Amino acid sequence: MSNEHAIHLADIDHIVLRVVNLDAMIAFYCTVLGCEVERRQDEIGLVQLRAGRSLIDLVPVEGKLGRAGGAAPGAGGRNLDHFCLRVDPFDEGAIRRHLLACGVQAGPTESRYGAQGAGPSIYLQDPEHNTIELKGPPSA
Repeated sequence: MSNEHAIHLADIDHIVLRVVNLDAMIAFYCTVLGCEVERRQDEIGLVQLRAGRSLIDLVPVEGKLGRAGGAAPGAGGRNLDHFCLRVDPFDEGAIRRHLLACGVQAGPTESRYGAQGAGPSIYLQDPEHNTIELKGPPSA
């Protein structure tokens, strides 16, 4: 079997979250995590947020795209376990102060393995209970 592949992956381009309260989710991702609204297509129900080199797409469950995806996410089932946002520089004190000022609870900082190796990471949740990992650079 050849080690040559026709598909050469670079990184995550975007993720799509199906959401119930679009305004609360936009506020969280923009205010707490520093994303910016890059593109809106309200006629189909899609808001695309810039997250560094990647996008986070928000799809309201009551919109055209959202209805095509089935029932809304909730306590009985989710559409995603978690996603990881790379943070560099990773200033734990500044990150925690900012999250606290925004009223966001965060888990302990732990070393977790990611695409670039093991390094510091913090788990938190958005308003609709999606788990987000904030991941720093690999530890020396």
